[in-house]
Amino acid sequence: MAKEFSAKQIMFISLMLFSMFFGAGNLIFPAFLGQAAGDNLWPSLAGFILSAVGLPILGVIAVAKAGSFHELNTRVHPVFALIFPFIIYVSIGPGLAIPRAGSLAFEMGAAPFLPAEAAGAPAALFIYTAVFFGLVYWLSMSPSKLVDLFGKLLTPIVLTLILVIFVKSLITPIGESGQASGNYGSSPVFQGFLDGYLTMDALAALAFGIVIATAIRSQGVTNEKALSRYMMFAGMGAGLLLTIIYILLGTMGAASASLGTSENGAQILTNIMTSLFGTSGSVILGLVFTLACFCVSIGLVISCSQFFAGAVPRVPYKVWVLILCLASTAVANLGLTQILTVSVPILGMIYPIAIVLIILALVHSFIQNSPYIYVTTVLFTGLFSLADTVNQTFLSEALTPALSYLPLYGEGIGWLVPALLGATVGLVLGKRKPSRVPA
Repeated sequence: MAKEFSAKQIMFISLMLFSMFFGAGNLIFPAFLGQAAGDNLWPSLAGFILSAVGLPILGVIAVAKAGSFHELNTRVHPVFALIFPFIIYVSIGPGLAIPRAGSLAFEMGAAPFLPAEAAGAPAALFIYTAVFFGLVYWLSMSPSKLVDLFGKLLTPIVLTLILVIFVKSLITPIGESGQASGNYGSSPVFQGFLDGYLTMDALAALAFGIVIATAIRSQGVTNEKALSRYMMFAGMGAGLLLTIIYILLGTMGAASASLGTSENGAQILTNIMTSLFGTSGSVILGLVFTLACFCVSIGLVISCSQFFAGAVPRVPYKVWVLILCLASTAVANLGLTQILTVSVPILGMIYPIAIVLIILALVHSFIQNSPYIYVTTVLFTGLFSLADTVNQTFLSEALTPALSYLPLYGEGIGWLVPALLGATVGLVLGKRKPSRVPA
């Protein structure tokens, strides 16, 4: 008989997943969106929540329905099942997301309290990230203890701090929202949707499936159907928390217009905290950033190490933890600006593929008699994403006049028509040569 989870256990699993999603990017992007969107806050926030919350939840559900991320990728092609997960795990791992968390933790949790010369010195960043990832390494050695560490300790602290900040903003109003700027004025929903890409949570959702499954199994659940059901519950619980936090941060960001325009969400939050709490605001904000970055780094190191240990069995899990922490320390010392510069084009290329893969998994029961639909949809989407990324990164947008003929290209989702075309081709080919995709 399958073990039944209590509501309390599901809550702790949801808190654990929330903390794995909720890093520094999840703090700064809603705040920046709020200020830039101004009086268009709610449509912009709706688009942001759709991609930054909806897609990750659907990603967790997709992995749960497929059985595993590997099984989902195999539906496209065995070669794809080797290449695409590798790109994702490198992107959300030592290549981008983990070093970004370490760099942001330093920028917001340590640098403000150091003398100007020390904060700008490479040695300060190196020492901080070495200690930061040393602690991540230590705590990542026991992934089965994540529920206790995140669900019962770190996540409640982060949520409490954010709630205190929001309540203070109600007691001491920050100001009024301004006018929407840029694309937030002309296409608020689409711009918010694209901003949600930057959290990288849809990619992380595909990768976190293995960690959530391990955590649930460690609680005594062995039945696969029950495992999938509890993974879905955890995804929905984490999504609800993310939605609430994004609304709080977005509304505070919108109210910060009177404090002056800022270049990024980190500066906006700093101004808000100074306005609300004075000099002690930097301490509170630094603690929130540090805890959020710390939780995300542990979750990513564990999920990436488990993936690479499965892909390369000769190298054990604990060795991969060490490798990833050392690599993340090295990349983090390149600096936050450099990391963010590289991350945008890479995310733009792989995010559409991840989205169509999630959608296909969710409608799998309706398309399982079309054996080509996975490969054609992913192929068409991937070719467009590659062309668009090369165009924006290396060709100074020379191909933009041609690509702009695609509907919604200007809104940032030009991949939608190629994806639909690929799905149509797959359905037609499936009718000509019926077969059955593995369930």
